[in-house]
Amino acid sequence: MRSARPGSSTSGVEFLGLAADGIRLRLDGETLLLAFADFPWFRGASVEDLAHVERPSPGHLCWPALDVDLSVESIRDPGRFPLVSRA
Repeated sequence: MRSARPGSSTSGVEFLGLAADGIRLRLDGETLLLAFADFPWFRGASVEDLAHVERPSPGHLCWPALDVDLSVESIRDPGRFPLVSRA
C-alpha cells in the first residue's frame, strides 16, 4: 500500500549562527555564508527569525518570518544573480 504524498523536506539545512559579515548555514554538509553585502535583508533580523529557515525543495530556501525566498544557487554564486536589494 502506498502512502499519501510525501511531506515537505525538513532535513538538510541548519542555521549555524550569526557572524559579523553575515549568517552561516549548513546545507547537506556544505557550509554557506550569506554575506550581508549580498543579502542585506538579513541584517538586523532577529536570531530567531534567521534560525527559522525552511527548505521546501532541494534548490530553494525560505525564511517565512522575513518573507525571504532564495535559490541555493544564488547563495553559492550571488554574482550570477544581479537583482540585489537596495536596503
